Amino acid sequence: MRFDLPDAPPRAAELRRELRDFLAEAGRDWTPETRARSWMGFDRDFSRAVGARGWIGMTWPAAYGGHERSGLERIVVLEEMLAAGAPVGAHWIGDRQSGPLILRLGTEEQRRRILPGIAAGELAFCIGLSEPEAGSDLANLRTKAERVPGGWKLNGRKIWTTFAHKSDYMIALVRTSPVPEGGARHAGLSQFLVDLRLSGISIRPIRDLAGEESFNEVTFDDVRLGEDDLLGEEGAGWAQATSELAFERSGPDRYLSSYPALAAGIDALNAAPTPGAEVTIGRMVARLNTLRGMSLSVGGMLERGESPAVEAALVKDAGNVFEQALPEQIRNLIDPADSPEELRRMLAGLAQLAPTFSLRGGTREILRGIIARDMGLR
Repeated sequence: MRFDLPDAPPRAAELRRELRDFLAEAGRDWTPETRARSWMGFDRDFSRAVGARGWIGMTWPAAYGGHERSGLERIVVLEEMLAAGAPVGAHWIGDRQSGPLILRLGTEEQRRRILPGIAAGELAFCIGLSEPEAGSDLANLRTKAERVPGGWKLNGRKIWTTFAHKSDYMIALVRTSPVPEGGARHAGLSQFLVDLRLSGISIRPIRDLAGEESFNEVTFDDVRLGEDDLLGEEGAGWAQATSELAFERSGPDRYLSSYPALAAGIDALNAAPTPGAEVTIGRMVARLNTLRGMSLSVGGMLERGESPAVEAALVKDAGNVFEQALPEQIRNLIDPADSPEELRRMLAGLAQLAPTFSLRGGTREILRGIIARDMGLR
């Protein structure tokens, strides 16, 4: 397992300046709670503005609304958005994994119908994986799509589906044929592009610890899908779904979710130093820099067409440990009673959100199993 650092893209410094100017203006009225939410903030107007700047679908061909820039330039955009605590949720999933999956496996009709809308910040996506009886044991899912004249009939439920109640489409992993006798449980699964406006779909938001409703339970009751809603190859859904997880698990969102609190904490300590704080902050920044290098390395692998599933799992696991611990470390350095209001409100929000960081995109236990298997430990 190697993490070779790729060269920075030629226009990285210029792109960062452009992004920071844009975010300073766009974020003028963002509250500390908005910044603490980071990529879990959902703002369609902001996503449209980002799309108008050409910062969604950056690596895609121009024929599909993309901008044919490098994957490392895209990472520069992600880093700056997360560092600012920008509400990118309306385009995040489509840009990060649904769009690339459609680009790689979709039909020409699907690409032309869907990708320009994602790139413009107009179409929001959610991912239909977990189910009430199949959370981390995803191969045990029960939602089914059965062939009917002219297409498919979809029945079942998905749960913990981020932004389903605000999204336009879901990419759903469902069973299209029974598990073969003595065969692997993940055989017979397929992926579908599901328009969430279709008849027979009901979406129930699930309130979380922070009082928000970003997670949802989605029920499909005889939902009719067309032949052209199948994404990729019938029966290849497991391989397709797991291949896109490298995009989900390795990006800056796996270690920068708490970054706005680190920046605000450093500002507060500069104004009112705490003895010994520089040692703790130095260690945090060193870990952050290491995680960034690992994430950039995986980004380079993905750009070269490799499949760094294990490396991505390691980035997510180590990144989640860092970003979950960060708010409490800042709180230990600065007495809440003496901290600036913005930092206090940000830390309060993160205290409620941080437990979810190691759940989304695969639980810590599952990831460590993947890493251990690759190292020959199980």
